[in-house]
Amino acid sequence: MQNQVSSIDKICNLIEMSYIHFDKTQLINLKFSLDRELLRTNRAGSYASTTIITTNTRKYHGLLVTPQPLIDDDNHVLLSTIDETIIDNNFEFHTGMRMYPGGVYEPKGHKYLREFNSDPNPTLVYRMGNIMFTKEYIFALNDDRILIKYTLNETANPVTFRLKPFLAYRSVHRLAKANTWVDTKYKEIKNGVSWQMYKGYSKLHMQFSKPASYTHVPDWYYNIEYIREKERGYESTEDLYVPGYFDIQLKKGESVVISVALEEKNPDSLRKQWNEEVKKRTPRDSFENCLSNAGDEFIIKNNKKNEVVAGYPWFGRWGRDTFIALPGLTLPKKDYKLFKDVVNTLIGELWDGLFPNMGQGKDISYHSVDSSFWFFWALQQLSMRQQKKSVIWKDYSKVMKDILAHFKYGTHFGIKIHDNGLVWAGEPGIALTWMDAIVAGKPVTARTGFAVEVNALWYNALMFSLELAESADDQDFINEWKDYPERIKKSFVETFWSEDLGYLADYATYETKNWDIRPNMIFAVSMPHTMVTKSMSKSIVNRVKSDLLTIRGLRSLSPKNEDYKGEYAGNQSDRDLAYHQGTAWTWLLGAYAEAYLKVFTKTGVEHIEELYNGFNNVMTEAGIGTISEVYDGNPPHKAAGAISQAWSVSELLRVKFLLDQQKSL
Repeated sequence: MQNQVSSIDKICNLIEMSYIHFDKTQLINLKFSLDRELLRTNRAGSYASTTIITTNTRKYHGLLVTPQPLIDDDNHVLLSTIDETIIDNNFEFHTGMRMYPGGVYEPKGHKYLREFNSDPNPTLVYRMGNIMFTKEYIFALNDDRILIKYTLNETANPVTFRLKPFLAYRSVHRLAKANTWVDTKYKEIKNGVSWQMYKGYSKLHMQFSKPASYTHVPDWYYNIEYIREKERGYESTEDLYVPGYFDIQLKKGESVVISVALEEKNPDSLRKQWNEEVKKRTPRDSFENCLSNAGDEFIIKNNKKNEVVAGYPWFGRWGRDTFIALPGLTLPKKDYKLFKDVVNTLIGELWDGLFPNMGQGKDISYHSVDSSFWFFWALQQLSMRQQKKSVIWKDYSKVMKDILAHFKYGTHFGIKIHDNGLVWAGEPGIALTWMDAIVAGKPVTARTGFAVEVNALWYNALMFSLELAESADDQDFINEWKDYPERIKKSFVETFWSEDLGYLADYATYETKNWDIRPNMIFAVSMPHTMVTKSMSKSIVNRVKSDLLTIRGLRSLSPKNEDYKGEYAGNQSDRDLAYHQGTAWTWLLGAYAEAYLKVFTKTGVEHIEELYNGFNNVMTEAGIGTISEVYDGNPPHKAAGAISQAWSVSELLRVKFLLDQQKSL
């Protein structure tokens, strides 16, 4: 008995040393554990996501979620989960847990959980009497394959692991229902079985590193509930198909590696692949390493082209998000080739001076005025880190000139440089800035006219282009645009600045100006080329700090405004109404930090460092080890939206770079 306790203590002590760790009291507390989600991805756009106790709470959760190009452009949940039953002397311990309507939990396997560790791969420790085992997950980097390793750490007798796969075979945006047209056949493969629920879908191969017996008993489990979907006002119950179960016996100290994948594999190589995948991982043993790992998960290869996923689990590729996130995701690692590959992917889809806002193929949308200027900003970040200006001009001047020409002479959605030098954008019923939520067909914040951040970006883009042209002695370009900067600068100050209020209007038309206090004005200070004076900059930064700053990002609207909404919750309409009306956005801290350090230089380091380090606490909340899409504007600033957002992570990585840069001066 003493040896058993020592062994258990040794395992638990090792886990407690990890950066992200949860103990028994936290895991069995469902209010705590179901609020914490796990994400792992590969480079092909596939992912695994669930809660830390492996109970799915979203339709987007699953152990193997992967693109199905023969069906559509969506990700699809193939393997929802795997239930384990531990059989010892004919006594069964059910370690899984599902939720059903009415607050029913069945089975209640979370009660056996003792520890959770996330470094370098998620590990759960279970204990029932004298039986103790660990379950580890790893998602293959370059293969649509989830690997699960079970190790029987302690037992008096050999025990049987009964594993029951739950299959969904549906889009992440929909829910499965029991039906009679499911293909209930299976095929035996080496140390496993394959299934294909519906034609057009990939086959699913489940294999073991040692032989296991399979019993085919097709069945449906009905009305499994996803509480997060219920909270969000969506349909929340589904039926899952269970084709059968596997039995495998393990003795003390023995382990087995299980593979669930789109391709069959020699099971003799599964242990080797497990070890190789573990070696590839950067340990999640610090805040910085968690951010770095999270950043890597957004880069995928789609049809042999590198892209940035805007966020998990429901976002795809967004043009604006890509250009904003790309510098933070690639440049600190000096991965200049990857940076250019992603940029070139989007250049291939440029349309009349506009980059794709969202979607791909037939579903592509170009409703974004600022994405084109974020393209210039991203290249500017590259030039500040590595590339000579003349080289950038050589590589990208054709594209830059094309964009500027379309803005000069006018392109879609009313986008055009007016005679005052400012960019006008907007048409009835559409929203073209990053504040693009629409409810009942009407933009919540249309901002039609001259938007402050759009014109701050426009001026910076033109000045950067002139810099590049000068480095390459492109006199034709210089002569065409040289008179614009002063005209833009004069019009910008006249249009947006209020000496009495001490800040910039959010947007303006020829007749009116909107003085809502929003974070968009911060870009007029943060951009490398600005149109505001030092005194204006200080006033703007102080206003943003006093009215909009939270520990998790900048609010999208001041709490003093009667339209302010401090919580991002409810059904889709409620959430969309709050999205840009007070919700706090982490990605805005990149511009805030840049502006603050520009104004206060070294004396501003402590403030920005405190904000940055404050995200240490976030690593064990919501999407563990990463940064959420948004946070409530009101304290305690609860995480909301997608559990892992590219520009949230990337701009914190860039904040770290800005701090290091300022300290080195």
